[in-house]
Amino acid sequence: MPSVKDLLAQVKKVIREVDPAEAESRRDDALFLDVREADEYQQGAIPGALHLPRGFLEVQIEGVVPAKDRPIVVYCAGGSRSAFAAKSLQELGYSDVVSMTGGFNRWKDEGRQWATPRVLDAEQRNRYQRHLLLPEVGEAGQQKLLDSKVLLLGAGGLGSPAALYLAAAGVGTIGIVDMDVVDASNLQRQILHNLDSIGDRKVDSAKKALTALNPDVNVVTHDVRIGADNVLNLMEGYDLVVDGTDNFPTRYLVNDASLLTRTPVVHGSIFRFEGQATVFDPYNGPCYRCLVPEPPPPELAPSCAEAGVLGVLPGIIGSIQAVEAIKMLLGIGEPLVGRLLAYDTLAQEIRTFKVRRDPACPACGPDAGEIVIAEYDQLCMPHPKKAPATV
Repeated sequence: MPSVKDLLAQVKKVIREVDPAEAESRRDDALFLDVREADEYQQGAIPGALHLPRGFLEVQIEGVVPAKDRPIVVYCAGGSRSAFAAKSLQELGYSDVVSMTGGFNRWKDEGRQWATPRVLDAEQRNRYQRHLLLPEVGEAGQQKLLDSKVLLLGAGGLGSPAALYLAAAGVGTIGIVDMDVVDASNLQRQILHNLDSIGDRKVDSAKKALTALNPDVNVVTHDVRIGADNVLNLMEGYDLVVDGTDNFPTRYLVNDASLLTRTPVVHGSIFRFEGQATVFDPYNGPCYRCLVPEPPPPELAPSCAEAGVLGVLPGIIGSIQAVEAIKMLLGIGEPLVGRLLAYDTLAQEIRTFKVRRDPACPACGPDAGEIVIAEYDQLCMPHPKKAPATV
């Protein structure tokens, strides 16, 4: 039986090795792949390196690095594990792979740049372990979620499931805008709240529920009505908006602010037994005005308070909004940009429609004028007074 030393010698005959000096010359174009164990990586690593322990390499590498012609420099502590890893990568079809001789120890001893990486603590690794198993997320993606800031417009039917799943996923900062009070009639669908919350401000009830679910999350409450005087300030500093509002004036207002601030909006809407979801990514896809150029007359657009809504429906659409938000934050998958997802609960049918940018759009079209943030309360109001803020 061959020894490990014999196997290593055989492997080194079929791979290419480079010393740290040559590896360093390739930092601009090559991916540095660290195949050491987590405890080794935590003590120091080459800045910008992808950490993928040797034991997970074959299972996860294709999800993390799909382009098999990408140059890769593999390193471990001393150069042995990286040699075996390089051979495995070659067998998987990666065409430009080298192993760094001497590994990180030699790199560090020669005085080359290294740093102590930011890592999840033991409690976080346990909490998010199912995310960490996904190559498309992993530790880097989880840290990105923890650094992300999402603004939820409404702590109602759509905002409730979206907020719960974003908090559970570890989105680090969640802002919630709502000026309403929890009522018993909300509990049929607004699952952030419970009987003990009746009479409380919705933002306070939401914060209590979300921090109890995940103490990693910083919940910022905005107990205000969205208006032309504050919408830009509310959006400032957030990476993305999840829109759970229930009236056309607010949607137009949010759309215009989104275009000005270049903040993506994950849109959701529900009515009786049907729901819709899409993503408005400013100037990369259609905006809300491309989809709905003019508001329908009030008699054709009753609110859920007037027409009713199946309680489960906002849970489904709000969860879809949470999925789309996470995809946008991580830059994975194909978000619903330029596509409208329509869900019919009675037919149990989901359909997706393409939505294109309108070249004549007065908001995002090439000939659009200056965007002016203004109130739209005169548009499609179900009541003479203020429309409800959330579903």
